[in-house]
Amino acid sequence: MSFLLIKSAGPLAGEVSAHGAKNAVLKQMAACLLASGRHELLNVPDITDVVVMGELLVALGCSVTSPRAHELVIDVPAAGDLHPIAPAHLFEAMRASIVVLGPLLARCGEASMALPGGDDFGQRPINFHTEGLGAMGAVFENDRMSIRARVTRARLRATRITLEYPSHTATDNLMMACVLAEGRSVIDNAAREPEVEDLGRQLIAMGARIEGLGTSRLTIDGVSELSPARHEVICDRVVAATYLAAGLISAGEVRVNDARSDHMEMLLRKFAAMGATLDVTGPGIALRGPVRPRACDVATLPYPGVATDYKPLVTTVLSVADGVSVVTENLFSGRFRYVDELIRLGADIQTAGHHAVVRGVTHLSGTEVRGGDIRAAAALALAGLVATGETRVGGYEHIARGYEDFVGHLRALGAQVEFA
Repeated sequence: MSFLLIKSAGPLAGEVSAHGAKNAVLKQMAACLLASGRHELLNVPDITDVVVMGELLVALGCSVTSPRAHELVIDVPAAGDLHPIAPAHLFEAMRASIVVLGPLLARCGEASMALPGGDDFGQRPINFHTEGLGAMGAVFENDRMSIRARVTRARLRATRITLEYPSHTATDNLMMACVLAEGRSVIDNAAREPEVEDLGRQLIAMGARIEGLGTSRLTIDGVSELSPARHEVICDRVVAATYLAAGLISAGEVRVNDARSDHMEMLLRKFAAMGATLDVTGPGIALRGPVRPRACDVATLPYPGVATDYKPLVTTVLSVADGVSVVTENLFSGRFRYVDELIRLGADIQTAGHHAVVRGVTHLSGTEVRGGDIRAAAALALAGLVATGETRVGGYEHIARGYEDFVGHLRALGAQVEFA
């Protein structure tokens, strides 16, 4: 089931849910390593990355079960019974695996792991993680394939860390390490994403002392131990954006019942500039698309700017917009690789460095394309919604990493889509 067959079905209409955020729940699963006992996570999306993270936690010595849909129970043993090493393939399967590093060093004083894998859209070094943890007393022995680290004293020590870039994942990792460190830590230029804030709320429920969530400075007073907690994962704003973009590109009317407008303000502003009519009074967010989107310039920036994960969706919508748009990627140099696939569908896009000039065309034409990462594959599926003929989209295995029942949700909106 790695291919989707999509035919245009006209304007989409209906209501869907986005479910829990992938970029929150994977870190929250790792956070459970910080406390022995029974943890409960609610609103967990049914996606393959959650399965892989669960397998990783099991390999580290935890028990992971799902008593009901969208719920996880994670039983974590005492620190001495955790195994701070796991098979390489589990780390290589996704980028988020790096976030077990901080919790393992905080609980076990050591960790050994393969370098994390995941989507390929440009270099994403781990030095922000290792430098921050090194300042807290961790000693690293890294090579091109693996990371080995140990703490030379009883506990990590608190410190002041200034991130060169407000990395979402590095902020998560360092915050989790700091909550059990000895003393007061400060993380400056911290990421401000809602998912980071949600992880912080889970940690506070576990007994952590954190101030400044949602700002660029986090102040964390380390505690000697934490306790398990019950936590509900926030809605996935990128999944919500995908279904709203499906309504926008198809001139449809779509409501995402659990979407939060306060997490998507800049993107919604851009959707409105493209001609969308938005209703954020609830439930969730509703969007009505124009007959044809309008051109609009878009640049990616750290939160609260337009997220890089949104950009393939935005570029796809603009490919059929009225006028010329400029899309600028400020975060990952390799994240225009899906553009060649849009061009195969008939889009008129030229890239130069960090910029793409998108000249909207009146229609796209179905053909076979392939998405190389989660958002690129989802964006190509959106293109298929408005392309003439039949579009065959490869790379569904990427979509399944971050979207629960993607095909079922599109069908609920009236799309003609099936597995090849």
